Amino acid sequence: MNEEFDFFSKTSLKSYNLEDKIRYQLSLLDSLDAFTRRHSENVATITCRLCEYLKLDEGFTIYCTTCAYIHDIGKIFIPPEILQKTTKLTDAEFEVMKTHTTLGYKMCMKDPKLRPYAAGALYHHEALNGTGYPNGVTAKDIPYEAQIIRVADEFEAITAKRQYKTHVGIIDALNIIIDHAQPAPFKDTKFTLNLLSDEVRYGKIDKKIVKALFKVTLDDIEYEIASRIDYIEYLKEEIKRMESALRYYNKMESAFFASKKEYYRQYAASYLRPNENVDYIPQTLQELKESLKAREEHIEKLHTEAKQIRHLIV
Repeated sequence: MNEEFDFFSKTSLKSYNLEDKIRYQLSLLDSLDAFTRRHSENVATITCRLCEYLKLDEGFTIYCTTCAYIHDIGKIFIPPEILQKTTKLTDAEFEVMKTHTTLGYKMCMKDPKLRPYAAGALYHHEALNGTGYPNGVTAKDIPYEAQIIRVADEFEAITAKRQYKTHVGIIDALNIIIDHAQPAPFKDTKFTLNLLSDEVRYGKIDKKIVKALFKVTLDDIEYEIASRIDYIEYLKEEIKRMESALRYYNKMESAFFASKKEYYRQYAASYLRPNENVDYIPQTLQELKESLKAREEHIEKLHTEAKQIRHLIV
Protein backbone atom coordinates (compact mmCIF):
# COMPACT_ATOMS: atom_id res chain seq x y z
CA MET A 1 0.00 0.00 0.00
CA ASN A 2 1.42 3.41 -1.00
CA GLU A 3 1.57 6.00 1.73
CA GLU A 4 0.27 9.46 0.84
CA PHE A 5 2.09 12.58 1.96
CA ASP A 6 0.81 16.12 2.30
CA PHE A 7 3.02 18.65 0.55
CA PHE A 8 1.45 21.47 2.54
CA SER A 9 2.45 20.11 5.94
CA LYS A 10 2.79 23.04 8.37
CA THR A 11 5.63 21.48 10.28
CA SER A 12 7.79 19.61 7.78
CA LEU A 13 8.74 19.48 4.15
CA LYS A 14 10.91 16.63 2.89
CA SER A 15 11.81 15.49 -0.59
CA TYR A 16 9.21 12.73 -0.51
CA ASN A 17 6.47 15.33 0.01
CA LEU A 18 7.16 16.89 -3.37
CA GLU A 19 6.11 16.05 -6.88
CA ASP A 20 8.53 13.98 -8.97
CA LYS A 21 9.36 16.94 -11.17
CA ILE A 22 10.95 18.71 -8.19
CA ARG A 23 13.17 15.83 -7.12
CA TYR A 24 15.80 16.87 -9.64
CA GLN A 25 16.20 20.25 -7.97
CA LEU A 26 16.36 18.64 -4.55
CA SER A 27 19.06 16.21 -5.67
CA LEU A 28 21.37 19.17 -6.20
CA LEU A 29 21.43 19.78 -2.45
CA ASP A 30 23.52 16.63 -2.10
CA SER A 31 26.43 18.58 -3.59
CA LEU A 32 26.26 21.16 -0.78
CA ASP A 33 27.97 20.82 2.58
CA ALA A 34 25.78 19.47 5.40
CA PHE A 35 25.28 22.86 7.04
CA THR A 36 24.20 24.63 3.82
CA ARG A 37 21.93 21.74 2.88
CA ARG A 38 20.18 21.85 6.26
CA HIS A 39 19.88 25.64 5.98
CA SER A 40 18.35 25.33 2.50
CA GLU A 41 15.81 22.77 3.68
CA ASN A 42 14.83 24.94 6.65
CA VAL A 43 14.47 28.03 4.46
CA ALA A 44 12.23 26.08 2.07
CA THR A 45 10.02 24.93 4.94
CA ILE A 46 9.64 28.47 6.28
CA THR A 47 9.03 29.79 2.77
CA CYS A 48 6.22 27.32 2.17
CA ARG A 49 4.55 28.27 5.43
CA LEU A 50 4.92 31.99 4.70
CA CYS A 51 3.17 31.41 1.38
CA GLU A 52 0.32 29.75 3.24
CA TYR A 53 -0.22 32.74 5.54
CA LEU A 54 0.16 35.12 2.62
CA LYS A 55 -2.72 33.17 1.02
CA LEU A 56 -0.80 32.47 -2.17
CA ASP A 57 -2.12 29.80 -4.50
CA GLU A 58 -0.79 26.25 -4.57
CA GLY A 59 1.09 26.60 -7.84
CA PHE A 60 3.02 29.67 -6.71
CA THR A 61 3.67 28.10 -3.32
CA ILE A 62 5.25 25.03 -4.93
CA TYR A 63 7.27 27.24 -7.27
CA CYS A 64 8.39 29.54 -4.45
CA THR A 65 9.32 26.62 -2.20
CA THR A 66 11.38 25.03 -4.97
CA CYS A 67 13.21 28.34 -5.50
CA ALA A 68 13.93 28.36 -1.76
CA TYR A 69 15.39 24.84 -1.80
CA ILE A 70 18.03 25.87 -4.35
CA HIS A 71 18.47 29.55 -3.40
CA ASP A 72 22.01 28.87 -2.11
CA ILE A 73 23.02 26.42 -4.85
CA GLY A 74 25.77 28.82 -5.94
CA LYS A 75 27.63 28.04 -2.72
CA ILE A 76 28.94 24.85 -4.30
CA PHE A 77 31.39 27.17 -6.11
CA ILE A 78 32.55 28.96 -2.96
CA PRO A 79 35.91 27.71 -1.63
CA PRO A 80 35.43 25.45 1.42
CA GLU A 81 37.88 27.51 3.48
CA ILE A 82 35.45 30.43 3.16
CA LEU A 83 32.14 28.57 3.17
CA GLN A 84 33.04 26.51 6.23
CA LYS A 85 35.09 29.08 8.09
CA THR A 86 34.44 28.91 11.83
CA THR A 87 35.14 32.59 12.51
CA LYS A 88 33.69 35.76 11.04
CA LEU A 89 34.53 36.41 7.39
CA THR A 90 36.90 39.20 6.45
CA ASP A 91 35.64 41.88 4.05
CA ALA A 92 37.49 40.22 1.18
CA GLU A 93 36.08 36.79 2.06
CA PHE A 94 32.57 38.23 2.30
CA GLU A 95 32.93 39.66 -1.21
CA VAL A 96 33.72 36.14 -2.41
CA MET A 97 30.77 34.73 -0.46
CA LYS A 98 28.42 37.26 -2.07
CA THR A 99 29.20 35.82 -5.51
CA HIS A 100 27.10 32.72 -4.68
CA THR A 101 24.07 34.69 -5.90
CA THR A 102 25.34 35.30 -9.44
CA LEU A 103 27.08 31.92 -9.62
CA GLY A 104 23.85 30.17 -8.63
CA TYR A 105 21.90 32.23 -11.17
CA LYS A 106 24.31 31.34 -13.99
CA MET A 107 24.15 27.67 -13.04
CA CYS A 108 20.34 27.75 -13.14
CA MET A 109 20.21 29.58 -16.47
CA LYS A 110 22.47 26.97 -18.09
CA ASP A 111 20.19 24.10 -17.04
CA PRO A 112 16.68 24.02 -18.60
CA LYS A 113 15.33 22.21 -15.53
CA LEU A 114 16.64 24.90 -13.18
CA ARG A 115 16.02 27.96 -15.32
CA PRO A 116 12.48 28.64 -13.99
CA TYR A 117 13.86 28.90 -10.46
CA ALA A 118 16.81 31.19 -11.16
CA ALA A 119 15.20 34.24 -9.52
CA GLY A 120 15.54 32.76 -6.04
CA ALA A 121 19.27 32.26 -6.47
CA LEU A 122 19.92 35.74 -7.88
CA TYR A 123 17.64 37.99 -5.84
CA HIS A 124 17.39 36.48 -2.34
CA HIS A 125 19.91 38.98 -0.89
CA GLU A 126 18.46 42.03 -2.63
CA ALA A 127 16.73 44.61 -0.41
CA LEU A 128 13.57 46.61 -1.13
CA ASN A 129 15.43 49.85 -0.39
CA GLY A 130 18.26 49.04 -2.80
CA THR A 131 20.91 48.23 -0.18
CA GLY A 132 21.18 44.52 -1.03
CA TYR A 133 23.35 42.59 -3.47
CA PRO A 134 24.44 41.59 -6.08
CA ASN A 135 22.85 44.37 -8.13
CA GLY A 136 21.33 46.74 -5.57
CA VAL A 137 17.91 46.69 -7.25
CA THR A 138 14.87 48.06 -5.43
CA ALA A 139 11.34 46.90 -4.62
CA LYS A 140 9.82 47.16 -8.07
CA ASP A 141 12.55 44.97 -9.60
CA ILE A 142 12.72 42.20 -6.96
CA PRO A 143 10.48 39.19 -7.72
CA TYR A 144 8.01 38.40 -4.94
CA GLU A 145 9.34 34.88 -4.51
CA ALA A 146 12.77 36.34 -3.72
CA GLN A 147 11.25 38.78 -1.23
CA ILE A 148 9.63 35.86 0.63
CA ILE A 149 12.81 33.76 0.52
CA ARG A 150 14.85 36.67 1.90
CA VAL A 151 12.68 36.85 5.04
CA ALA A 152 12.84 33.07 5.52
CA ASP A 153 16.59 33.08 4.86
CA GLU A 154 17.31 35.89 7.33
CA PHE A 155 15.21 34.37 10.08
CA GLU A 156 16.75 30.91 9.69
CA ALA A 157 20.26 32.34 9.55
CA ILE A 158 19.74 34.43 12.70
CA THR A 159 18.17 31.66 14.78
CA ALA A 160 20.42 28.81 13.63
CA LYS A 161 23.53 28.19 15.67
CA ARG A 162 26.29 28.78 13.15
CA GLN A 163 29.95 27.90 13.47
CA TYR A 164 30.98 31.39 14.58
CA LYS A 165 28.04 32.58 16.69
CA THR A 166 25.80 31.44 19.49
CA HIS A 167 22.08 30.80 19.21
CA VAL A 168 19.80 33.86 19.11
CA GLY A 169 16.38 33.63 20.79
CA ILE A 170 13.14 33.89 18.81
CA ILE A 171 12.09 37.29 20.18
CA ASP A 172 15.52 38.83 19.58
CA ALA A 173 15.54 37.35 16.08
CA LEU A 174 12.10 38.77 15.28
CA ASN A 175 13.14 42.19 16.58
CA ILE A 176 16.12 42.11 14.22
CA ILE A 177 13.76 41.18 11.36
CA ILE A 178 11.40 44.01 12.36
CA ASP A 179 14.29 46.45 12.33
CA HIS A 180 15.20 45.30 8.81
CA ALA A 181 11.65 46.08 7.70
CA GLN A 182 11.84 49.72 8.80
CA PRO A 183 12.67 52.50 6.34
CA ALA A 184 15.79 54.53 7.01
CA PRO A 185 15.06 57.77 8.94
CA PHE A 186 14.42 60.67 6.59
CA LYS A 187 16.76 63.54 7.53
CA ASP A 188 15.90 66.13 4.87
CA THR A 189 13.80 68.88 6.44
CA LYS A 190 12.34 69.88 3.08
CA PHE A 191 9.51 67.98 1.43
CA THR A 192 10.98 66.81 -1.84
CA LEU A 193 10.42 64.01 -4.30
CA ASN A 194 12.98 62.06 -2.31
CA LEU A 195 10.12 61.14 0.00
CA LEU A 196 8.87 58.86 -2.73
CA SER A 197 12.16 57.06 -3.24
CA ASP A 198 12.49 53.36 -2.44
CA GLU A 199 15.13 54.19 0.17
CA VAL A 200 12.60 56.24 2.14
CA ARG A 201 9.46 54.19 1.50
CA TYR A 202 10.91 50.74 2.29
CA GLY A 203 13.16 48.93 4.65
CA LYS A 204 15.12 45.91 3.47
CA ILE A 205 12.20 43.48 3.65
CA ASP A 206 8.42 43.51 3.21
CA LYS A 207 6.34 44.18 6.35
CA LYS A 208 3.48 41.97 5.18
CA ILE A 209 5.84 39.00 4.89
CA VAL A 210 7.24 39.77 8.36
CA LYS A 211 3.71 39.67 9.79
CA ALA A 212 3.27 36.23 8.20
CA LEU A 213 6.53 35.19 9.88
CA PHE A 214 5.00 36.11 13.26
CA LYS A 215 2.21 33.60 12.58
CA VAL A 216 4.68 30.90 11.55
CA THR A 217 6.66 31.31 14.77
CA LEU A 218 3.47 31.31 16.85
CA ASP A 219 2.47 28.04 15.18
CA ASP A 220 5.81 26.51 16.14
CA ILE A 221 5.55 27.68 19.75
CA GLU A 222 1.98 26.45 20.15
CA TYR A 223 2.93 23.09 18.64
CA GLU A 224 5.87 22.78 21.03
CA ILE A 225 3.68 23.70 24.01
CA ALA A 226 1.12 21.06 23.05
CA SER A 227 3.84 18.43 22.64
CA ARG A 228 5.45 19.28 25.97
CA ILE A 229 2.14 19.32 27.82
CA ASP A 230 1.54 15.73 26.75
CA TYR A 231 4.93 14.75 28.15
CA ILE A 232 4.32 16.70 31.36
CA GLU A 233 1.14 14.71 31.96
CA TYR A 234 3.18 11.55 31.46
CA LEU A 235 5.79 12.75 33.97
CA LYS A 236 3.11 13.52 36.54
CA GLU A 237 1.76 9.99 36.26
CA GLU A 238 5.28 8.62 36.58
CA ILE A 239 5.85 10.70 39.71
CA LYS A 240 2.64 9.37 41.26
CA ARG A 241 3.75 5.83 40.52
CA MET A 242 7.20 6.39 41.97
CA GLU A 243 5.76 8.11 45.07
CA SER A 244 3.68 5.02 45.73
CA ALA A 245 6.82 2.92 45.37
CA LEU A 246 8.66 5.29 47.71
CA ARG A 247 6.14 4.75 50.50
CA TYR A 248 6.96 1.05 50.55
CA TYR A 249 10.65 1.78 50.06
CA ASN A 250 10.63 3.92 53.23
CA LYS A 251 8.82 1.19 55.14
CA MET A 252 11.40 -1.28 53.89
CA GLU A 253 14.21 0.95 55.09
CA SER A 254 12.69 1.33 58.57
CA ALA A 255 11.63 -2.32 59.03
CA PHE A 256 13.54 -4.22 61.72
CA PHE A 257 12.97 -7.80 60.61
CA ALA A 258 14.41 -9.17 57.37
CA SER A 259 11.06 -10.76 56.49
CA LYS A 260 9.34 -7.39 56.76
CA LYS A 261 12.05 -5.75 54.69
CA GLU A 262 11.54 -8.31 51.95
CA TYR A 263 7.75 -7.94 52.19
CA TYR A 264 7.93 -4.17 51.63
CA ARG A 265 10.62 -4.58 48.97
CA GLN A 266 8.25 -6.77 46.96
CA TYR A 267 5.44 -4.21 47.35
CA ALA A 268 7.75 -1.39 46.22
CA ALA A 269 8.92 -3.50 43.27
CA SER A 270 5.32 -4.05 42.17
CA TYR A 271 5.18 -0.36 41.15
CA LEU A 272 8.34 -0.53 39.06
CA ARG A 273 8.97 -1.32 35.44
CA PRO A 274 11.22 -4.26 34.47
CA ASN A 275 14.27 -2.02 33.95
CA GLU A 276 13.88 -0.17 37.27
CA ASN A 277 15.58 -1.04 40.56
CA VAL A 278 14.08 -0.75 44.06
CA ASP A 279 17.35 0.59 45.44
CA TYR A 280 17.18 3.61 43.11
CA ILE A 281 13.57 4.65 43.85
CA PRO A 282 14.47 7.90 45.73
CA GLN A 283 16.97 8.90 43.03
CA THR A 284 14.55 8.09 40.21
CA LEU A 285 11.76 10.10 41.87
CA GLN A 286 14.05 13.09 42.35
CA GLU A 287 15.12 12.98 38.71
CA LEU A 288 11.48 12.84 37.59
CA LYS A 289 10.60 15.86 39.73
CA GLU A 290 13.56 17.82 38.39
CA SER A 291 12.60 16.92 34.84
CA LEU A 292 9.01 18.02 35.46
CA LYS A 293 10.12 21.33 36.94
CA ALA A 294 12.44 22.05 34.01
CA ARG A 295 9.73 21.33 31.47
CA GLU A 296 7.12 23.38 33.29
CA GLU A 297 9.54 26.30 33.40
CA HIS A 298 10.20 25.89 29.68
CA ILE A 299 6.48 25.90 28.90
CA GLU A 300 6.11 29.08 30.93
CA LYS A 301 8.91 30.59 28.87
CA LEU A 302 7.15 29.51 25.65
CA HIS A 303 3.88 31.11 26.81
CA THR A 304 5.81 34.32 27.53
CA GLU A 305 7.39 34.22 24.07
CA ALA A 306 4.00 33.68 22.42
CA LYS A 307 2.56 36.63 24.34
CA GLN A 308 5.48 38.83 23.28
CA ILE A 309 5.10 37.84 19.62
CA ARG A 310 1.40 38.70 19.69
CA HIS A 311 2.35 42.22 20.80
CA LEU A 312 5.04 42.77 18.18
CA ILE A 313 4.41 45.59 15.72
CA VAL A 314 6.11 46.00 12.38
